[in-house]
Amino acid sequence: MGLFARIRKEWFIIGIVLVILSAKVHPSFGIKGGPLKPEITISYIAVSLIFFNSGLSLKTEELTSALFHIRLHLFIQSFTLVFFPVSVWLLLRVLALSSIDQWLLRGLQTVSCMPPPVSSAVILTKAVGGNEAAAIFNSAFGSFLGIVVTPVLLLFFLGSSSSVPFSSIFSQLFMTVVVPLVLGQVCRGFLREFLDRRKPPFGVVSSCVLLMIIYTTFCDTFNNSSIQLDPTSLLFIVLIIFSIQISFMLLIFTFSTRSNSSFSPADTVAIVFCSTHKSLTLGIPMLKIVFAGFEQLSLISVPLLIYHPVQILLGSVLVPSIRTWMMSRQKAHSFLDTV
Repeated sequence: MGLFARIRKEWFIIGIVLVILSAKVHPSFGIKGGPLKPEITISYIAVSLIFFNSGLSLKTEELTSALFHIRLHLFIQSFTLVFFPVSVWLLLRVLALSSIDQWLLRGLQTVSCMPPPVSSAVILTKAVGGNEAAAIFNSAFGSFLGIVVTPVLLLFFLGSSSSVPFSSIFSQLFMTVVVPLVLGQVCRGFLREFLDRRKPPFGVVSSCVLLMIIYTTFCDTFNNSSIQLDPTSLLFIVLIIFSIQISFMLLIFTFSTRSNSSFSPADTVAIVFCSTHKSLTLGIPMLKIVFAGFEQLSLISVPLLIYHPVQILLGSVLVPSIRTWMMSRQKAHSFLDTV
């Protein structure tokens, strides 16, 4: 793959690096009260645009084929929104005794509370040849579920800014998340044929808006000289994130392939990716709302910004191996059926 093709493929990851560097060079442009007016353009307009775009792009009409695979859906959602955050919370009880920056550790907890992503788990499941319908259903359903469950988990495990009451948090979540998402779905009902024919770049739009949110978040950080990012802590966080993802993928794979499991090899593929992947697109805007007023918001966001490329990297590397395993299992099942 040539240089330009690689840049085009990884443009979003490169964009994250560039907007953080831009925030470092000229933070005054994106700080609260600055020329960009992020307290309006980001907190309301940008966040609403992301969720309207999500509502417009979610193909909920295609989910009926996977709707009644209840055991699989229950497993994925309970692992993602119950087992994952509780396990990380227990891990952080131990890591709190270390010298790792406590705000970065809190960021790990926020990662655990996020719903599955709308795109990456589906793309990787499709690349392997797994149960794509199940991946689509759980990504879409998890996004809707995350609107309610994720803020509750964040507030339960971490609390919120004392300057922002719970009622204000949930009213803003309703106006900037729920309403735009529902409006997007309503509009999709009228524009379905047009959208399917033209295939607008929904992912690119959300990613560009997301880069704006990341930029303003780090502008606030770099404008505050009292906030410092410890390189050693950052290295430990990267290693912990790799360890968490690999451990959970192995755990899920082992559990879903037991002899008494009713999951097919294709189901297992969807379960592995959907249960361990976390949404950056939905996560960053929610953190912006729930932790409004926190000086350390950018530090809390760092683990999620790291988790996103790591899950794509690990998933991409494992695609050939998982595809080989799935095909061999399917051939074995076909042979046994013919005997």
